[in-house]
Amino acid sequence: MQQMTLKEVGLLLNAVVQGDDSQVISSVATLEDAIEGQLSFLANSKYRAQLEQTQATAVLMTEQNAQDYKGTAIILADPYVGFARIAQKLDTTPAAAQGIHPSASIDPTAQLGDNVSIGANAVIAANVILSDNVQIGAGTVVGESSIIGQNTRLWANVTVYHDVHIGMNCIVHSASVIGSDGFGYANERGTWIKIPQTGGVRIGNNVEIGACTSIDRGALSHTEIHDGVIIDNQVQVAHNAIIGMNTAIAGSTTIAGSTEIGKYCIIGGNSAVAGHIKVADGVHISGGTNVTSVIREKGVYSSATVATENKLWRRNTVRFRQLDDLFSRVKQLENAQKQD
Repeated sequence: MQQMTLKEVGLLLNAVVQGDDSQVISSVATLEDAIEGQLSFLANSKYRAQLEQTQATAVLMTEQNAQDYKGTAIILADPYVGFARIAQKLDTTPAAAQGIHPSASIDPTAQLGDNVSIGANAVIAANVILSDNVQIGAGTVVGESSIIGQNTRLWANVTVYHDVHIGMNCIVHSASVIGSDGFGYANERGTWIKIPQTGGVRIGNNVEIGACTSIDRGALSHTEIHDGVIIDNQVQVAHNAIIGMNTAIAGSTTIAGSTEIGKYCIIGGNSAVAGHIKVADGVHISGGTNVTSVIREKGVYSSATVATENKLWRRNTVRFRQLDDLFSRVKQLENAQKQD
């Protein structure tokens, strides 16, 4: 079990400990659920009522919130970021694999760095490069000529196709597919002619990809996921899309082909971004939004309608269909007024 003194916590976070810094914590928890030996945090004022009842050994909080607190506080500017960093230090998640399992299939031409772990029934194809400290989970397949960077973890049953490059310190969760064919076809008099997808996928450093997410390979050039991107579960990234650094994409979102998402964007869950468009840096797209045209300016964009009672929704749908006719009538009235 990992343990830290509060003094060590304060030093790691460059924070001030208000109280006994010799106390020890071994895990983190919410204010409501915390017990002795656990560290909690107050980042949202709506949970302040739980502060006086918490059993946490110490609480991460801002200087303002610590003024009237009688318990042990660790004071810093951003308690939630502090919580994340301590949670990483105390993380007890097991390794994706330990050692090289005898049932793993490893091609003789594959290159394995130091301290590589490969789980049961994993397949490492020809000319693959696994860098130092890479972990390959049970049942995972790494296709021909793919490269996995240092300290990257692929959990169980991930499929990495050929010619995929994944950078350092990445995490790919179970059942994700990296490098499958993009949806490329030509139509010849009603018959679909498949276009071979000969590009690859290039994933930068410090990227996390959620479970059951698919990232298609490029048709000719590569699909690109840049450094620091975080992608939730069940996301589709189509061929030749480019996702800029430190962008976050929530679950069930679809990014269509040849679309370029800027840096530091946040895309809410169940959104859809049309193909062959660009989204500027720093854009925040609300959940359920359909993006169908270029976004050139930083800001918050939304398009979803809220759930409403069915009868009202049906009436409003009819009225929506009448908008064009209503616009034409208003335009006629305006023109008539101008003539008068």
